[in-house]
Amino acid sequence: MNLHPYDLLTPDTVIDAVESTGRLSDARLLALNSYENRVYQVGIEGGEPLIAKFYRPQRWSLEQIGEEHSFSLELAEAEISVVAPMVGDGGQSLHRYQGFYFALFQRRGGYPPELDNLDNLLVLGRTLGRIHAVGRASRFQHRQRICVQRMLAENREFLLQHFIPSELRPAYESLTADLLATVEQSYQPTGEDEIRVHGDCHVGNILWRDDVAHFVDLDDSMMAPAVQDLWMFLNGERHERELQLCELVEGYSEFCDFDAAQLRWIEPLRTLRLVNYAAWVARRWEDPAFPRSFTWFNTERYWAEHVLELREQLAALQEEPLRLL
Repeated sequence: MNLHPYDLLTPDTVIDAVESTGRLSDARLLALNSYENRVYQVGIEGGEPLIAKFYRPQRWSLEQIGEEHSFSLELAEAEISVVAPMVGDGGQSLHRYQGFYFALFQRRGGYPPELDNLDNLLVLGRTLGRIHAVGRASRFQHRQRICVQRMLAENREFLLQHFIPSELRPAYESLTADLLATVEQSYQPTGEDEIRVHGDCHVGNILWRDDVAHFVDLDDSMMAPAVQDLWMFLNGERHERELQLCELVEGYSEFCDFDAAQLRWIEPLRTLRLVNYAAWVARRWEDPAFPRSFTWFNTERYWAEHVLELREQLAALQEEPLRLL
């Protein structure tokens, strides 16, 4: 039986790794909800617990992790509410122990924001406007960008070859071919449209406390249009989404200009995420944590519902883009 790399990340290894940075653990350890990486709350003798994030081996290069950390620290220096990695006396934010790269973070409390409260969306918009004002100041050289080929075309082929049930394969193949053609035609940003963004901006990556939105987990930070960080907060009927969008953009525009032409990319971006998410779980299926946590995945019902969701998405791509009221 082949060992998964994370099988070697035992509780003792986690504690020893943290102590290798010069801290003394009190041996209290709590695994937090994370799948792509492994994240733990580690008790510290005589101090507040820390959060230790162990990067998935061979996912990001050191240059890509370095750009994630630099962006986080740049935002923190601008007094924006992000949870940035702790920097050691030698200026390092990334550590290595027994083949694992890891970073330490201060523990922050909070809860997901309530998106049905328009005032919360105004605050989220303001914070994102500040984040993007910093994001526009420079560019990533090593991190990924939103890419139709990688996120839709390649993932489509992978799922067809390895996961889609035979009885659904013709429907999935035809449907995703139509989605690919539509997205390729409608989503054509230029280099000037892309800035440094959070990249995975949803309520699970925000800690809300005292009417402040603390953004966490810049692991998927990338070069993308600004709207990538806004559209995941929209939900409900069309008129509801347009009201939500107006609140977000009103707050956003206090700190950064928003190009309303990007609204036509919301549904293409949603399409990319739907296919990419299914392929992400599929590509991680050999990691024991995924079958345990995603018990509903890779069943006939799941793939049938996925095909139905993609059909609905193809219809959404034909609709008029949302408007700023």
